[in-house]
Amino acid sequence: MDAACPSAMTVWQAGKGIVAAPAGVSSNLFLVQMILSSRTEGEMTAMRAFLDPGVITHWHSHPRGQLLFVLDGVGMVQRESGKVIEVRTGDSIWFAPDEVHWHGAAPASPFGYLSVQPVKDGTAVHWYGKVEREKQP
Repeated sequence: MDAACPSAMTVWQAGKGIVAAPAGVSSNLFLVQMILSSRTEGEMTAMRAFLDPGVITHWHSHPRGQLLFVLDGVGMVQRESGKVIEVRTGDSIWFAPDEVHWHGAAPASPFGYLSVQPVKDGTAVHWYGKVEREKQP
């Protein structure tokens, strides 16, 4: 994670800088392209994610909330104690600050999204445990 966002206009080329997401944050590996990376209070972080069918994140929250925009495929989202909701290309999802949730690809579809989340106290995300099988669709 970078200390701060770039201080001048920056272009990220399509397909450049795509790496594996950190281990221990999902049911299987997936790819991410970090677009904005920062630890500076109030700055934005942003990433594009590419998930294979059936891959879902672990439970997590964002101290200042998270906006997901579905770029392609069919995904699923769920807030803690809520219903699993199917989302599709073009849908936007807002998770409120500190709202525990997960998101991921539907069993038969890849899932691509753009996520944007601000930094608070040096981080934009807090990770928790795996999604239990009985809570998965």
